Amino acid sequence: MRTTAANRAGPGAGVVPVLAARAAVAARCRILGIDPGSRHTGYGIVECSGPELRCLVQGRIDVAGASLAERLHRIHDGIRALLARFAPDEVAVERVFVNRNVDSALKLGQARGAALAALGADARVFEYAPRAVKLATVGFGAADKAQVAHMVRQLLALGADVALATDASDALAVALCHAHARRVAAFSAVPAPRRAGASRS
Repeated sequence: MRTTAANRAGPGAGVVPVLAARAAVAARCRILGIDPGSRHTGYGIVECSGPELRCLVQGRIDVAGASLAERLHRIHDGIRALLARFAPDEVAVERVFVNRNVDSALKLGQARGAALAALGADARVFEYAPRAVKLATVGFGAADKAQVAHMVRQLLALGADVALATDASDALAVALCHAHARRVAAFSAVPAPRRAGASRS
């Protein structure tokens, strides 16, 4: 039998390079995290390159004081401007939880809808429960916003001189959660994160 380089290297030859290549490809991604709000919509873009995470931009779209129609218009245009400038590969948003205040829940849903509508039909959008976001960033599902903000600064090496609003911190946390989910899926048999709206087979 003719011996090839792969035969000489043993039965496991080729496995590690394939896994490494898969992980490297899966890890390269620019993620837009969005924290919708009826008064402030936070955003943050994280670039993943292997194990490195870098914040490209973060901030919030302030719409407080405007009429409802104007608020939704500004949120839509603000997200569109981010897409045009940074061209993110994927988008991560926090899953909406049921609020006892019906009016607040309705306004949040409208703001979220305006942000998602700005993404376009072909956007790769992923949703995460608030507890999952906190677990991925802090390691504790009941962490408060101050703890989330602290870990976001640590993970992205944002110094104390960098202004970071709560809305922007929450948006970056969702992006980091998605980055973590992608990395776990790449290095293990864990299924890749499911796109928002994807049907379960």
